[in-house]
Amino acid sequence: MQHFNKTKIITTLGPATNSKDAIYKLIQAGADVMRINASHGDHTFLKAIVNNVREINEEKRLNIALLLDLQGPKLRIGDIEGGQCELADKQQFVLTTKEMDGNATKATIRYKDFASDVKKGDIILIDDGKLKLEVKQVTPEQDVVTQVINGGVLMSKKGVNLPFTNISIPSITEKDRADIDFAIENNIEWIGLSFTRTAQDILDLKKIIKDCGNSMRVIAKIEKPEAVRNINEIIEVADGVMVARGDLGVEIDLAQVPIIQKKIVKKCRAAGIPVIIATQMMESMITNFRPTRAEANDVGNAVYDGADALMLSAETSVGKFPVETVNSMRKIIQAIEHDQEIYYRMNQPDKNSKTFISDTLCYHAAELANQSGAKAIAAMTHSGYTAFRISSQRPKAGLFIFTDHKPILNTLNLVWGVRGMYYNKFESTDQTIDDIKNILKEDGYVGAGDVVIHVASTPLKKRSRVNTLKINVVD
Repeated sequence: MQHFNKTKIITTLGPATNSKDAIYKLIQAGADVMRINASHGDHTFLKAIVNNVREINEEKRLNIALLLDLQGPKLRIGDIEGGQCELADKQQFVLTTKEMDGNATKATIRYKDFASDVKKGDIILIDDGKLKLEVKQVTPEQDVVTQVINGGVLMSKKGVNLPFTNISIPSITEKDRADIDFAIENNIEWIGLSFTRTAQDILDLKKIIKDCGNSMRVIAKIEKPEAVRNINEIIEVADGVMVARGDLGVEIDLAQVPIIQKKIVKKCRAAGIPVIIATQMMESMITNFRPTRAEANDVGNAVYDGADALMLSAETSVGKFPVETVNSMRKIIQAIEHDQEIYYRMNQPDKNSKTFISDTLCYHAAELANQSGAKAIAAMTHSGYTAFRISSQRPKAGLFIFTDHKPILNTLNLVWGVRGMYYNKFESTDQTIDDIKNILKEDGYVGAGDVVIHVASTPLKKRSRVNTLKINVVD
């Protein structure tokens, strides 16, 4: 019998892994989704990566998904003379929006409304919180005078976080607009909106995509306190959520991050949308060939929480051991997935939902699989909705999604437990169910005597929401 991880692995591609050969090695090690970061690399570089992934899919008959991460309104320090300087505790330090070569007394912040957005007492964090400044005054010339609370080395172009400041910069920047156009032109399956603050941010991005006639799915990256406060509304409109622990752990109290992670995973499963855990999952493997015990625990806990996918960032984009990192993550996932506790975490369908009938059918498909010890759940979908709903119940049975809509196959590769298969013969429901059973048997997913739960809509040609449930024993 073939075995796959149910929890998916997302790998970020970069200078260490942008070649076709390197990408295929990551896939062989267990990667399901390739992430490209719009913050690094121009469109020519990104286009070459997209082409490499698509060629591998074609040649190897795979459904590897692409995720493009927008940069969003990331604030950064300008250039520092000599590349870096030292800031001492309690010294005065000035931030200006005027472009200049910075030094140990003054530097540029690349954010034109900075002086009007901050006020006395606000905290400024630089380089993932390694340096901490407090605003003392805003001068008539619109320079911001700060006192250094925690000093250290300040380097060119380091990121800036303003945890207690409501910034007026829009969620979708001019650079983001160009990157969105690139994603649409290249039919990328998933797009991540960095620094999401409200549900409206997601709706604005969805409108841009829809106006271009595209169906790319939007992931809300949760990395600001406002996003945590507005999480219920964001989950309602997003297609997926990423717990982006890097900036989140800088913008809020670090002690709150594990609690927020668990709550968001639970809410996303209840809503039937995929949730990704990201940042520093195997950070030490950027330079080491094996993870720390703490990292193994972190990966394991995210699987226990019920995350759809775990993401690797610098570990695979610039790290020394990208393939070993994916292998290590896959082995930890597999070990946790032997534990029965992670399966059949049932969420009752909402009786007031417009999709209650199909939701309850998906719920009962998983319930029936649990009670019968089914080997597989096989479902038909055109939009992917059925796959999302059944997956959210976290069945132990293999989840095989059959569709005649090829673009959805790659999209579903990010979703927990789902294996997508192309199927386009719609003669009758009974004939299709027989075909699917035979395909699963021929491909080695089920054997004689195994129970298969079938979920479909009748009549098939209408492609409406699922309304049929059938239990079958393999001959």
